Amino acid sequence: QLQLVESGGGLMHPGGSLRLSCAASEFTLDYYAVGWFRQAPGKEREAISCISSVGGVTEYADSVKGRFTISRNNANNAVYLQMDSLQPEDSAVYYCASMPGMFRLCVLSTSSYDSWGQGTQVTVSS
Repeated sequence: QLQLVESGGGLMHPGGSLRLSCAASEFTLDYYAVGWFRQAPGKEREAISCISSVGGVTEYADSVKGRFTISRNNANNAVYLQMDSLQPEDSAVYYCASMPGMFRLCVLSTSSYDSWGQGTQVTVSS
């Protein structure tokens, strides 16, 4: 399996911002779509955003649309999730995962991704 590492989580007050990073080692992310997912205690893992390997096509779940922005920097071999206007309901462990293939699309489905990072905790609280 490919190795992905998330970073950038932490504690933030409501209305604040965080930027998560997903870095790959020992392989290039150029040939993979990357998705961001989150899982709150007692809830199922939720796909919240993804970016395609070709063309940078993005998708967002309704719960984060307009507040979160996914981007990729192939030179840095990383994918980012800019999270603005954070709310307490955004608290969760956030994961990134990769989907192999050169496609001009990505999908918001956990089953489509086969390599996962270990997750980073995001807590939004006053």
